[in-house]
Amino acid sequence: MMDSPFETAFRAFAAPPRGDGKPLGLRLLACLLVPPAIVLAATMPAHSAHGRPARPAEGFAPVLPAAPAPRAADGAIFNVAAGYIGLVEGRRAHAVGDTLTIILTEQLNASKTAAAKTQKNGGFNVVPPTAGPLSFLDPNALKASGGSTFNGQGNATQTSTLGGEVSVTIAQVRPNGTALVVGEKRLLLSQGQEWVQLSGIVRLGDIDADNRVRSTQVADARVTYTGNGAVGRASREGWLSKFFNMISPF
Repeated sequence: MMDSPFETAFRAFAAPPRGDGKPLGLRLLACLLVPPAIVLAATMPAHSAHGRPARPAEGFAPVLPAAPAPRAADGAIFNVAAGYIGLVEGRRAHAVGDTLTIILTEQLNASKTAAAKTQKNGGFNVVPPTAGPLSFLDPNALKASGGSTFNGQGNATQTSTLGGEVSVTIAQVRPNGTALVVGEKRLLLSQGQEWVQLSGIVRLGDIDADNRVRSTQVADARVTYTGNGAVGRASREGWLSKFFNMISPF
């Protein structure tokens, strides 16, 4: 059976010296510092995977439109690449770099209830003869009964609501009439920083005249709303408590 990292490190530093010249005080100090380091190393990956990120993720910066290619002089005044907008099309977002607003109307409700109940009883009774060699037996001593009862209930309810508006930019226009949008909004408050990051695929036909789309119409939507600071740290579980919950068998 392989030893744990803590046991291996402790054995390496607590073993008697073999001519390496390290003083005993240095070994005792290492024995005191190695366990917290191992605990911190064990809890840091879990914090980054399941906790709130310490800083906004990369990849949500606004996308700028590509510079138009220089047009050869042909003597004409009209130029489509100079910002032409069709009469029917209007000013709806349709090209890379155009901005539109995503209205966050997310509301998810989940509920689950489970119940189980079992009950079982059994018994037996032996009546000895009143005469003969077994007449000395007590009838009450030969009675036995058993029973088992189980009653379990479970109830789980979760409600998530997210509202607001986030402006994003079109990062890619696809031939099937859809567009990839990305964007973020950062708020620097007195007690920390908060940010909302959003990415997904919208259909250009769902964009209204005000360049607004509901989040329920965004395919493959990924919304991140979190923050950091003193308030965020106070609402999270401590690293030592996470460590003991991770190794607890209960």
